[in-house]
Amino acid sequence: MTTNSSMILLTPREMAAADAASAASGIPSFDLMLRAGQAVAAAALKYFPEALRFSVLCGPGNNGGDGYVAAQALLHAGASVAIFALGGQPQSTDALEAYHRLEVEVKPLDSYQPRAGDVVVDALFGAGLTRDVPEIVAKVIRAVREAGTPVLAVDLPSGLCGRRGISLGEAFQAVRTITFMTRKPGHLLLPGRSLCGDIEVVDIGIPDRIVRSVAGKLSENNPSLWLDHLPRSDAAAHKYRRGHLAVFSGPAAKTGAARLSAMAGLRRGAGLVTLASPADAMAVNAGSVTAVMLHEVETLEDLQAWLQTAKLASFVLGPGFGVGQMARDFATALKDRPLVLDADGITSFREDPSELFEAFASGDTHLVLTPHEGEFGRLFPDLADDEALSKPEKAVKAAERAHAAIVYKGADTVIAAPDGCAYINTNAPPWLATAGSGDVLAGMIGALLAQGMTAFEAAAAGVYLHGEAAKAAGEGMTAEDLAAHAGVLIDRAAY
Repeated sequence: MTTNSSMILLTPREMAAADAASAASGIPSFDLMLRAGQAVAAAALKYFPEALRFSVLCGPGNNGGDGYVAAQALLHAGASVAIFALGGQPQSTDALEAYHRLEVEVKPLDSYQPRAGDVVVDALFGAGLTRDVPEIVAKVIRAVREAGTPVLAVDLPSGLCGRRGISLGEAFQAVRTITFMTRKPGHLLLPGRSLCGDIEVVDIGIPDRIVRSVAGKLSENNPSLWLDHLPRSDAAAHKYRRGHLAVFSGPAAKTGAARLSAMAGLRRGAGLVTLASPADAMAVNAGSVTAVMLHEVETLEDLQAWLQTAKLASFVLGPGFGVGQMARDFATALKDRPLVLDADGITSFREDPSELFEAFASGDTHLVLTPHEGEFGRLFPDLADDEALSKPEKAVKAAERAHAAIVYKGADTVIAAPDGCAYINTNAPPWLATAGSGDVLAGMIGALLAQGMTAFEAAAAGVYLHGEAAKAAGEGMTAEDLAAHAGVLIDRAAY
């Protein structure tokens, strides 16, 4: 499916390439700056009508140029405006042109002091900042924070890395952010998402063909990306066509996680779900499930015999299973089958991740790994420790290494494929952070695999639907509530 342009995320480098390609196509770059600055001024007037003064803080680059244009437009609208600049006259040609058109004095940044009724228009640095903000800027950010002065950010709150979403020393907390053409990764990754406030994307006239030509493979996770492949029921549907999901249970005292996965898989549409249970857990599982079936699997030989006789479409291994050799043996025995490896299944390979990667190295991608931060570090310690990489970059490198779809979990979950495609998920409500929610996610992804979705599509759809299930369950939900809503529907017509 063609990516919805509103879902595309451009890195700062890609955005710079779009600007350059637009200029090369004959669109004057100063015209883009005029449109950007005027959009900022319009937002300032619309969202901050109570402002007694707009204090426009301008940096030395094109972000500062947008601020100068915004300041001039605000002046012409009759607003009270004060301009404070970092480093004197700007360095870029377009920003210098905007600077020379000003009809008001520009003061040095270190002279700015927040006062009652101020609204700060932050045009100091855009998304391309890669180093810690200078102390003079950090001091202003702290003063604005302490005064409680509202901030309207231009492109991205200054001090926030547009690629990684991390604070570079200090960063403004914006009430609203106006960005141009597309959002950047830093708008969606944490803590960046929490610093941007409401985000508004303004079209300043760069053609969509140029945006698409420079875009990489990073997008916001959205049904438009995978909806055509999401299973749907029809008149000919029956349980065997909808696939048979097997979920491996842990021992008698640790069966709950697997049951959550199994129930979620059943709710998400798998035609049949079986709990593969060790002998000591058969009774407790039998007393707790109804529609989910049971099959005793005590040893690797039991599993191999079952694989030869049963028509099993996909597997979930890890929730409550236990860490150790059996988990490794079971996972590698499934090397040719669609498998969601979660929790204990992941941790079991921490001493030698290459054993897992080599087992699944050939053929189409059919392994889905669902690590949280700690588990990611166990399988990919070098990537986890590399502070120069963004979360999507880490996930993509991990997917390439493991030949797997990676679900790098968190409030800003990233789903990545070995071909470099990555989605950032944003629809998860905060109450999804509860014990057992990951077990439910594993079951949902397993069910989508059972119904024929590819590993990456199943992972992306599962993560998004997991968030929708949490919304349907409501604040205060438990993992059992979440599993009960795992079959949540989405409005196909909306996408």
